[in-house]
Amino acid sequence: MTKHRYAVILEQGEDGYIVAHVPALRGVISQGKTRQEALNNIQEAIELHLETLRALNEPIPQEATEFVEVVA
Repeated sequence: MTKHRYAVILEQGEDGYIVAHVPALRGVISQGKTRQEALNNIQEAIELHLETLRALNEPIPQEATEFVEVVA
C-alpha cells in the first residue's frame, strides 16, 4: 500500500481541547485532550478517510502545501 503524507494543523479549541484538521482532505477533523491524543486521533481519521475513498474508487488527494518563510 502506498504511503501518504499530509500536513496537519493543530489549534487550541475554546473548550481546551486540541483540534486537528487536514487541509488537503476536506472534512477530516478530530480532536484530543492533549497534542499527542489529537495527533493519534487525526491519524486514525485520515486512515479511515483514505480507506473510504479507495472503497469508492475515488482518487486519493495529494498534499500540496507550500511553506513561506518570513523574517519578522
